[in-house]
Amino acid sequence: MSEQFAFSQACENNKAPILAVLAPILQQSRRLLEVGGGTGQHAVHFAQHFAKNNQGNEPALIWQSSDQAAYLPDLAARISHANLPNLPNPIELDVTSSVFTVEKVDAVFSANTLHIMSWQVVQRFFQRLDEFCQSKAQLCIYGPFNYQGHFTSASNANFDQHLKQRDPLMGIRDIEQVIALAQQVGFSLVQDHAMPANNRLLHFKR
Repeated sequence: MSEQFAFSQACENNKAPILAVLAPILQQSRRLLEVGGGTGQHAVHFAQHFAKNNQGNEPALIWQSSDQAAYLPDLAARISHANLPNLPNPIELDVTSSVFTVEKVDAVFSANTLHIMSWQVVQRFFQRLDEFCQSKAQLCIYGPFNYQGHFTSASNANFDQHLKQRDPLMGIRDIEQVIALAQQVGFSLVQDHAMPANNRLLHFKR
């Protein structure tokens, strides 16, 4: 009987396109923090790649996943089952309150989180990057974004309406405001990658 884990079809659909963008970006990175690991599908898929991609005596990229307490059991179950050397147990992390207790990282990744967070929490996430990151670090954020206040597709407009019905504080964020928050903590946009299903992957570096 196969193991049963929490599952996201969206994660299954987008993990390969995301990895195609992340792989060259993270070639020199050694320790990454994933904020909002969810079902763990991304963490396992990406960590498998970076473990296999290890060359010579260089350490593989350590993929440190995290999530809020309510989502941690599902995330931990999948990660434990994967049993990968570069995928440690996930840590509890609420960006509004949790103390950061692990080693600082040289990369941060987060997928489909900014539109779930309230804007106040989005601001707090960026404010805490100094606490999470080494002096030189990369930041990759995946999800849908608006440009100059406009939706990029009818499906994103419908998705935004659905989010606001769940919670008025949720919603697709304007990319210009996200870039401004990143700049305030020393991160500059390197590239805005177009992704399938009207999503983007924003690559920042400092």
